Amino acid sequence: MKLKYLSTPLPPQERMMPVRAMTASPNMNKLAAVVEDRTIVLFDDKGAQRDRFSTKPIDGKYSKRSYIVLSLAFSPDSASLAVGQSDNVVFVYKIGADWNEKKVITNKLVQTGAVTALAWPFDDKVLIGLIDGKMRVGLLKQNKCASLYKTEMGVIGLATSSKRTSFVSSHMDGSIILYNFASKTQEKLCTHSCAAYSIAFTAHAIVAGGADRRIMCYSENGIVQQTFDFSSVDEREFSSLIADPTGQNFVAGSFDRDESLKYETNSVEIREEKTR
Repeated sequence: MKLKYLSTPLPPQERMMPVRAMTASPNMNKLAAVVEDRTIVLFDDKGAQRDRFSTKPIDGKYSKRSYIVLSLAFSPDSASLAVGQSDNVVFVYKIGADWNEKKVITNKLVQTGAVTALAWPFDDKVLIGLIDGKMRVGLLKQNKCASLYKTEMGVIGLATSSKRTSFVSSHMDGSIILYNFASKTQEKLCTHSCAAYSIAFTAHAIVAGGADRRIMCYSENGIVQQTFDFSSVDEREFSSLIADPTGQNFVAGSFDRDESLKYETNSVEIREEKTR
């Protein structure tokens, strides 16, 4: 896989303005990103801004500065967006298939802690990871949640398999847990070398990265398949990982560049592209 620069949807600012969450729609037509004022900006597949809308706190009595948006996830049909917030709530917005449609909140799912990770594998079910260590599922038709499992450490990452048969959650103590949808069971796969703030579920492995500047590939049995160590080069911590729809390629992002990795027959070939 070769990455190609297309555009800069959000130009750099004179002061720190972190993009706390962003996600691409399954149909690859939309990109959603949260900017500093808690507004969600929508871009098209060319990187042009096409729409934007404001988020809201869990209760109208609180100000907009009472929370931040921590996670986003598009629905499988790309027409809705789940928004996870630090004030213990998930809002689901119907944004429509086209641009500039009216944004309507269809679900409000109150949680027991800040919503640190989201994934939306099925039309009527949203996976919700919380800072208090709980993994929950939002049942959208009933507008309620059910618990999947609970750990002692906060959830910091979620990734579903391309076949939607299972998902993995990563936690602040480095643990990675695999949940199977069919059997409704979970098991601890391994303890990563650090907190895996970035995690991806590819066709061949579960890939994790974090502050120690290493990318590790695990089997679904928790066995380390490969390790890519960037600690000896001019690299910073890995803050994001994303697999393409085929599960054959994934990209790891750090401070000022990304590492592109592709699966070959029995190996992973790294193609590095430095970004500005």
